[in-house]
Amino acid sequence: MKTPSSLAFLTESLRALPGIGPKSAQRMAYHLLQHDRTGAQQLSRALAQAAEAIRHCEMCNTFTERTLCEVCEDPERDASLLCVVETPTDQLMIEQTLTFKGLYFVLMGRLSPLDGVGPKDIHLEKLIARATDGVVAEVVLATNFTNEGEATAHYISETMKARGLKVSRLARGVPVGGELEYVDAGTIARAMLDRRAT
Repeated sequence: MKTPSSLAFLTESLRALPGIGPKSAQRMAYHLLQHDRTGAQQLSRALAQAAEAIRHCEMCNTFTERTLCEVCEDPERDASLLCVVETPTDQLMIEQTLTFKGLYFVLMGRLSPLDGVGPKDIHLEKLIARATDGVVAEVVLATNFTNEGEATAHYISETMKARGLKVSRLARGVPVGGELEYVDAGTIARAMLDRRAT
């Protein structure tokens, strides 16, 4: 039996989502059309509206519906601190901690030469312009602790230090509430190396 072309297109489109393979995409498509047509229509409208309305903040590169995002427009933020993250989701996670009061720059990715992602692809020129505006005094690198994230942090660190900026990196260590017995050796080793006075 041949799948209707619009259903095949929906299934293929759902595969664009991270972690969704052909079978999962097919299940989602059939579920929406069989059990939740209203949800399917709402999802369609929400995607169209977001694709039309969402743009990049001119200062920090995160998602916004305006020229500048709410964080960049907030006069209470410390403009001398610039936190560099890979994605808007990473920015959101840091914001939820309520511990960082500076501004952000969102790379929208990380360096990955094997995947063809270089400095231009992570908006490095825009970051340099932002960090050397005469207001930023410290760049806080909050990229992920993956090989690519570490390489990205190192590259940005060297670039910023060459321009006379202070650069810091998020600390790594044992998670809050974590028991050493269940923490991997690499994390314990890094926590020991990054230990601080009490």
